[in-house]
Amino acid sequence: MANFKGHALPGSFFLLFGLWWSVKYPLQYLSQKVNKKSQRIYCFQRVDAIEGGLKVIFALIGMLAEQFVPDGPHLYLYSGEKHDWVKLMNWQHTTMYLFYGLSGVVDVLTYLSPVVPRGLDRLMLSVAVFVEGCLFYYHVLHRPMLDQHIHSLLLIAVFAGACSTVLEVFLRDNIVLEMFRAGVTIVQGTWFWQIGVVLFQPWGGPMWDEKDHSNIMFLTMCFFWHWAAAVAILAINYALTYCCIQRCRAGSGEPYISLTVRQQKCDTNSQATFLSGSDEE
Repeated sequence: MANFKGHALPGSFFLLFGLWWSVKYPLQYLSQKVNKKSQRIYCFQRVDAIEGGLKVIFALIGMLAEQFVPDGPHLYLYSGEKHDWVKLMNWQHTTMYLFYGLSGVVDVLTYLSPVVPRGLDRLMLSVAVFVEGCLFYYHVLHRPMLDQHIHSLLLIAVFAGACSTVLEVFLRDNIVLEMFRAGVTIVQGTWFWQIGVVLFQPWGGPMWDEKDHSNIMFLTMCFFWHWAAAVAILAINYALTYCCIQRCRAGSGEPYISLTVRQQKCDTNSQATFLSGSDEE
């Protein structure tokens, strides 16, 4: 949909998943740091399957919305009467949702069947993100300068997410890569909303001057403000998750996650080196 709703809908989906991942992955990492029970790992695997099902549902909602809005293509790709393509912009959005839906299907299959290779879910997700980037690259080709620029900024987050997700195929359960993916997904979500606001002014007001270079400069700066906000959200959610887990452990009598483990290891190593040196003397 070439309107505000067409950008707000995927933006909301990306924002919801990004915020969820910013809580889920710290919770998973900190829970397994001290207590590596198989039952707890299985619980997170079930969450992955539910997450995959939600992906499929959201993708179906997106595809139906793109196809069957009043001015949508209604599953017609080519008009024989006019000898022209029908609403290709809607079809491009539908294709993006399709690949995210396939990613959700692979997530569910990974949980249900041990035959599915480990890492295939991350690979399919990276393919979906890469397809999104390619579609949006050609989505705005030969469009006005402001339109091109604001979408090209989105591509930075998209392709960064695709690359980090590919790395997760080989570096499974890496908290740094998982949090990075959560961050760029949040940026995608908020920036989709920003694109809708800039191009369509849903709450009224004057339209942005598409030829004013100052607008290009401001939007570039604004994009990295979005990124800074995403980093702040990741840090806050990580800290809150850590505090909640510590409080739950204190109530149940389980051991704390010590923040001085690495320092203790360093002290132990240095002490051992000092003792071995004394023995040599």
